[in-house]
Amino acid sequence: MHRLILMRHAQAQPSAPAGGDEARPLASIGRSEAALMGRALAERGLKPDLALISSAVRTRETWEQMHDSFGDVEIRYEPALYNAPSDVIRRLVENCEEEAGCLLVLAHNPGVHVLAVEYLTESAASPAVLDRMAGGFPPGAAALFTVDVAGRCTYEGFLTPRSLGAQ
Repeated sequence: MHRLILMRHAQAQPSAPAGGDEARPLASIGRSEAALMGRALAERGLKPDLALISSAVRTRETWEQMHDSFGDVEIRYEPALYNAPSDVIRRLVENCEEEAGCLLVLAHNPGVHVLAVEYLTESAASPAVLDRMAGGFPPGAAALFTVDVAGRCTYEGFLTPRSLGAQ
């Protein structure tokens, strides 16, 4: 793997008609934000070979809005990603190191945010980058990393729907 995209699902409804938290769908703004993020990633040459997606409705719907921007991508719905802590997400990433040139992990906070900060700390990212990430990981955000041959992640960028002009 040479690239990693850690992404939080887009804006979801505050509740689900039935089924609890895992069944919460995207809000209408979330659908447009997800499509915007898909286009932005593709325009930057960030096309995943493999996407690991939480089994929650809102993450699956985020992917549905994004996937047309990427073409053919292997998809794995991972129940273990639902509200997973950073160590579980990290383990799933490490297990895919040999399978994809570019891996997208589409999951939930706080796990995605915590793992992004861990990678930044491990790679001795600048204080400015750490400060930016300390500001939170909003819905639809994606942290972008370059991965070296030893599996170390180095910060490449941070995109949010708002930074791309979403309202």
